[in-house]
Formats: sequence, structure tokens, C-alpha cells
Amino acid sequence: MAGEKLATMSSAVDARRPTTVIAREVLAVNLIRLRTQRQWSQEALAFEAGLHRTFVAHVERRVRNISLDNVERLAHAFGLEAHELLTPSLKSLASSRTDS
Repeated sequence: MAGEKLATMSSAVDARRPTTVIAREVLAVNLIRLRTQRQWSQEALAFEAGLHRTFVAHVERRVRNISLDNVERLAHAFGLEAHELLTPSLKSLASSRTDS
């Protein structure tokens, strides 16, 4: 009985909770989109940002945690501010969810 009440309360809370945006996913989608638009390889982006190619690959695959310093380096390589790489766009999020 108590378990049923808890489950009902939990589902009610979940229904009100907004969809969670995952920063790592937003960053990866934006990096891939911007890099592709510029026709840059991962190696070219890494060079422009002063990072290693495998690091960029790991960030794009969402398997690597990234420091704010490196977010800034990547943003500056594109001529952007760091917050712009972490800002989701509906178009990029929708395409990443269908690609996964």
C-alpha cells in the first residue's frame, strides 16, 4: 500500500519535471554541427583549439568530461563565446536524438 502511494507520488513529480537538457550532449551536437559546417576534420578543430585530436573525438562521442578552459578553447576556435557552445538549439537537439 505504501509502495503504491510512493510510486503514484513519484510519477506525478516526474510528469511535472521539464525535459532535462544534458550539457555534454548539447556541446557534442554543437561541435559536430559547427565543425561540419566549416568542413573541418576533428584534427583541424583540435589544431585550431590547441587540443589533441583524440580529445575532440571523445568530447564529440560524449565519453569525455571537459573543463571550462577547454570549452573556451573550442569556442574561440569557432570565434564564439563558451556559453554559445552550451546553448541548445531545437534543431540540433532534435537531430541528435534521432541519430542516437
